[in-house]
Amino acid sequence: MMAHTGEKSFKCDLCDAAFSQKGHLRYHTMVHTGEKPFHCDLCGATFSRKSHVNRHMMTHTGEKPVKCDLCDAAFSVKSHLKRHMMTHTGEKPFKCDICDAAYSEKCLLNVHIITHTGERPFHCELCDAGFSIKSHLKGHKMTHTGEKPFKCGLCDAAFSRKGNLKKHMMTHTGERPYECDLCDAAFPRKSALKYHVITHTGDKPFKCDLCDATFSRKENLRDHKMTHTGEKPFKCDLCDAAFSRKDHLRNHMMTHTGEKPFQCDLCEVAFLRKGALKRHRMTHTGEKPFKCDLCDAAFSEKGPFNVHMITHSEEKPFNCDQCDAGFSRKENLKDHMITHTGEKPFQCDLCVAAFSRKSHLNRHRRTHTGV
Repeated sequence: MMAHTGEKSFKCDLCDAAFSQKGHLRYHTMVHTGEKPFHCDLCGATFSRKSHVNRHMMTHTGEKPVKCDLCDAAFSVKSHLKRHMMTHTGEKPFKCDICDAAYSEKCLLNVHIITHTGERPFHCELCDAGFSIKSHLKGHKMTHTGEKPFKCGLCDAAFSRKGNLKKHMMTHTGERPYECDLCDAAFPRKSALKYHVITHTGDKPFKCDLCDATFSRKENLRDHKMTHTGEKPFKCDLCDAAFSRKDHLRNHMMTHTGEKPFQCDLCEVAFLRKGALKRHRMTHTGEKPFKCDLCDAAFSEKGPFNVHMITHSEEKPFNCDQCDAGFSRKENLKDHMITHTGEKPFQCDLCVAAFSRKSHLNRHRRTHTGV
């Protein structure tokens, strides 16, 4: 009768929970004791309720008896269908009290709340890393074990997280579902679109608390802070090199392997970095997107363009610490310093003559060749 009246006379001795049925209290008590008396015969997994075993068995059989009436999705549990239906209705009943965020599932709201508190309750027992989400801890542990259970069916790539595999698959399909409303750009990931939009707004919300630098990405701020601390956590296993960023280490490793993954489709030249390939392609197309507003000069790269602009401003930011000389280019300062040290690094291979500048060596060589 209590199930009908709503009365909850069966109270837990260990917390404030109360139940209308004695059996429900018995199951709840296992939350405190950790008891899991029900076993799966196929894998050994244990559960506190028999119904949980029955639901778990569907992961072995692949059975999904609960089907969506609006699409082809199917689920092993009715509660999963209920959550899925919200993707059709757009319903987000779980709202954050601190900001405007809203979610279709309570667990997603709980994870979001941690972004306000900064809490990281899931700790790795192998290092000092902490995580706000249990699944992130599970993925992190694979960096210690090297395990990559999610394999691509189209190439040899393997990943420690299912989400990373999903992102990788888009490199095969070319799918870019996230489109910019302000231009024609499209991206395979929502986060990439978010960062792209900042290129339109110029917003740099991530500020360094040690200097005035601001950044459009949180990762860029993290990397920048290492310029203050000098920290270089990413170390090369083959030499003494160390880096503040993981991608810099990855690029460095290619100098050991000789790998050049970015190949020009117009000639046989290959490059270590994608940016170098992009610049190289301009030698084929003749493209010079960096144009001077003060003269007709144009450049294929931003670096030479910046150097050129100094010729208009007469700015000489590179100063000699031995005299009052100043230069618009770092290379010119380097050449000038040799006049103080007397160094002559450019040696003639036909006689004993040596020179402080390469151009002087070239001029000298003509006395041998007569050209």
